[in-house]
Amino acid sequence: MNGDETLRGRLEGRAREEGFARLGICAPDATPETAGRLRAFLAAGRHGQMGWMEEREAWRGSAAALWPEARSVIMLAEPYTPAEDPRRVLEERGRGAVSVYAQGRDYHDLVKKRLKRLGRWLVAETGCEIKVFVDTAPVMEKPLAQAAGLGWQGKHTNLLSRELGNWFFLGAIFTTLELPRDAAERDHCGSCRACLDACPTGAFPAPFQLDARRCISYLTIEHRGPVAEELRERMGNRIYGCDDCLAACPWNKFAVAASEIGYAARVGAPPLAELAALDDAEFRLRFAGSPVKRIGRDRFVRNVLYAIGNSGDPALRPAAEALLADPDPAVAEAAAWALRRLA
Repeated sequence: MNGDETLRGRLEGRAREEGFARLGICAPDATPETAGRLRAFLAAGRHGQMGWMEEREAWRGSAAALWPEARSVIMLAEPYTPAEDPRRVLEERGRGAVSVYAQGRDYHDLVKKRLKRLGRWLVAETGCEIKVFVDTAPVMEKPLAQAAGLGWQGKHTNLLSRELGNWFFLGAIFTTLELPRDAAERDHCGSCRACLDACPTGAFPAPFQLDARRCISYLTIEHRGPVAEELRERMGNRIYGCDDCLAACPWNKFAVAASEIGYAARVGAPPLAELAALDDAEFRLRFAGSPVKRIGRDRFVRNVLYAIGNSGDPALRPAAEALLADPDPAVAEAAAWALRRLA
């Protein structure tokens, strides 16, 4: 066994100790097709209001361009598998459905701490240089993870694995070390289209393609201002994100339980009337340490009002009436829409 293989084995052992379920390695230039696909996605306007995708297109389209000194990319997967099917709450129309990944503590913080500890160990062992990334830098983690053999991008464009299902976060460590590469994973979706058929808003123009402008995760988290009326009814009681395409995937029969207790649900499915009454300070306090906090009170309450309008429950009228004169125009407009629906 050569030195690189010995280091690889020890690296995998340290990664498991940190809570990562899988590790794979690829070259920074292992995804040459990424730049063209990103360019086409942006040219079609499918990124909606996410202007930050355009601002750093060159870096996002090429990991090698982001840090030219990097010689290897270590990709890691950490499960956050839910204890039950998250679609059950969709039948409780008086409660808000929050995406599984946002039910517990913010994964950015949890995964990054693990990556930094693992990276510091690698630096101490080899003297290399590193950079760590968790979903906030212009890094296209999913294509890199496929190149590193962790899984493949399914027809819903998310990464899935025969060993992990598709409930897992990705983290990346860029390093100046030359490490042995893993074989890229290939597509195992076959003729299945469960994820495509599960989408409430038809956000997939074709298999392996996403139009974010119709995706409920985008609409509830990234989109500012009023949501198109044709899509509001389809949002149901989803107030932050959507898990339907992930939950529908048959490969989840192989999903691995989450080992991090921080991912355990603490947000739950709160009553809509309770959420609609939150002011800014109460919102920040309630969702401190949660990914939900980053969208702010106004966008969140707008989403809650759409859910109230879809609830069919006249008892929620007072919650909407109280927001008709809200200082935020999108909230006030959503309140009026909700009342029209309930009438």
